[in-house]
Amino acid sequence: MGELIIATNKRAWHDYEILEEFEAGLVLTGAEIKAVRDRNVSLQGSFARLAYPPGGSAPELFITNLHIGTPEDPTRSRKLLMKRAEINRLIGTLEQRRLTLIPLRLYLKRSRAKPGLGLARGLKHHDKRERLKQKHRKRALERDTDT
Repeated sequence: MGELIIATNKRAWHDYEILEEFEAGLVLTGAEIKAVRDRNVSLQGSFARLAYPPGGSAPELFITNLHIGTPEDPTRSRKLLMKRAEINRLIGTLEQRRLTLIPLRLYLKRSRAKPGLGLARGLKHHDKRERLKQKHRKRALERDTDT
């Protein structure tokens, strides 16, 4: 039994350099999981953030701006489920290297909604332009070698 991809974040590969990928669980209500199965989801503009609950306990991960088409609050923050060791490793990496955690795709695995997250570094405009130039050079080279 494989994975059923519900939504992908195509802009993520253009706007960010993806350094590492993670899998997490997602806490949803009944209406939200129904909307996910109906593919009424948008990952555009969503990101994951750390939240420190009151009382000084360990921080938790939340996904923000993930649009799931339900009548009540469609873009509310939803809790991500990961092992404590993974979260602790992410805390250090995110704060030290100034990286971002963004959702790359949302899929169903054994009837559970799971976001594929990417540890990413934002690209500047000139970086994007350089990538585009390299892509065109590579295509031209392949076209010349094929003929």
